[in-house]
Amino acid sequence: MTNTTTSQTPSGDADVDVDVLIIGAGISGIGAASHLKARRPGTSFAILEGRDSIGGTWDLFRYPGIRSDSDMPTFGYGFKPWAHRKSIADGHLILDYLRQTVAEYGLARHIRFGHRVVSAEFSSAKGRWTVTAQQPGSRKRAKFTARFLFLGTGMYDHDAGFTPRFTGIEDFGGTVIHPQHWPEDLDHTGKRVIVIGSGATAITLIPSMARTAGHVTMLQRSPSYVFSVPAHDAMAHTLRKVLGHKRAHRIVRRKNIMFTRAVYKASRRMPKLMRRLLIANVRRQLPRHFDVETHFTPRYDPWDQRLCVVPDGDLFEAISAGRASVVTDHIDRFTESGIRLTSGQELPADIIVTATGLTMSPFGKIRLSVDGRETKPSDTMAYKAMMLSGVPNLAFALGYTNLSWTLKVDLVCEHFCRLLDHMDAHGYDTVEPVLDDPAVTRVPYMDLNSNYVLRGIGEFPRAGTSGPWTVEMAYERDVERLREGPVEDGALRFTSGGPAPSGSRPRPGAAL
Repeated sequence: MTNTTTSQTPSGDADVDVDVLIIGAGISGIGAASHLKARRPGTSFAILEGRDSIGGTWDLFRYPGIRSDSDMPTFGYGFKPWAHRKSIADGHLILDYLRQTVAEYGLARHIRFGHRVVSAEFSSAKGRWTVTAQQPGSRKRAKFTARFLFLGTGMYDHDAGFTPRFTGIEDFGGTVIHPQHWPEDLDHTGKRVIVIGSGATAITLIPSMARTAGHVTMLQRSPSYVFSVPAHDAMAHTLRKVLGHKRAHRIVRRKNIMFTRAVYKASRRMPKLMRRLLIANVRRQLPRHFDVETHFTPRYDPWDQRLCVVPDGDLFEAISAGRASVVTDHIDRFTESGIRLTSGQELPADIIVTATGLTMSPFGKIRLSVDGRETKPSDTMAYKAMMLSGVPNLAFALGYTNLSWTLKVDLVCEHFCRLLDHMDAHGYDTVEPVLDDPAVTRVPYMDLNSNYVLRGIGEFPRAGTSGPWTVEMAYERDVERLREGPVEDGALRFTSGGPAPSGSRPRPGAAL
């Protein structure tokens, strides 16, 4: 298949005016564009992508073994069944899936690569957004106007991951790398590798590197919960043979959602029981002498932080075979030949990987303003976890923390299309969430206590304690609210009489 998803800008940027301007050509932005193409074929849109190819996270991260930590029947789009045998999929398979989606929905001509959005200003007088994008390696800036802005930028800073300050790091004679900036020419064959961290990235890296490295050591301050799952879903494979991809997709998707939700709910309601079950699952896959209490028994309850998925127990297999090991201790300092721990032990290394976390960043660090007044995300409240209080004609997609990201993206995109249909049917030009309920209390957007969340969540919009201001990390509740619930409610302010949108409006209710 010809790769139409890495290219130069498909057309000039002069006087570009669309109904919907989508920021980001990752899984959220491609999802939004696909929903618009299918449900509102008369709506004009463009996608601005700061990089030179699609994929977002799945194109940015290149470290060994990168894979999904959610099952693909739910991480894939609801409108495009996941057809590959692997349920926990490698990064390149996910990127291929996104490229197929772009090709099938004819999205390539709508994407403008190399356009990193730096600011977006809404004018109430004009009823439109003016968006300024910076082109790399140039002082040239392009401007776009749109009726609606859709932010599909994810929640991480693509420029830099998080690395703590390590004493003596400049003394180390080997290579230090962060997984977000993996060098293409790095050869770890036969090398001694230390991976600092115990989260999903470390859990992914270690078994992959251990296949060819001399030895890989996971160095952690404290353990995380890890959960072994099959990389291939036998039931899904059988159902596809019997029922075909589309019919099987609906059943497998529902089954996986129910299972994941059941695990999460049980973890919150019966944390002691789930703790025993999760640790017992680890213990069964490691040698009898292995110190599970020290290395795989967290101090927190299950789902206070996201569970780390281990497909086919590959991490445990690497440890059992002696190709990888786990050390739980604190770092005193880096030395010329490795890392010295507070216990006095020194770990030798040729390569040190700082899998120490990501940096959260709301909405791609875009400067938002309304009628000349800057709007900081942290000053706003999230309406239905998809719009911002006091900001007209804007929607965003941030996925679940306890379920597949894309399940939420699909629901947000569906509701966004319903919102546009509603506005067309009633002649509305702008819509703005307004918080005027004094009983609503501001709370963090998400309640995980992972370090990366605690470091960055203060920059994000706030959630509320009631009404449409709650952020529901519960798929079944969001189905009721976003797919089945009414579009209009008392917290939305619609206005009419403004300028007509640039593109021809489709008939209300146009759908798949």
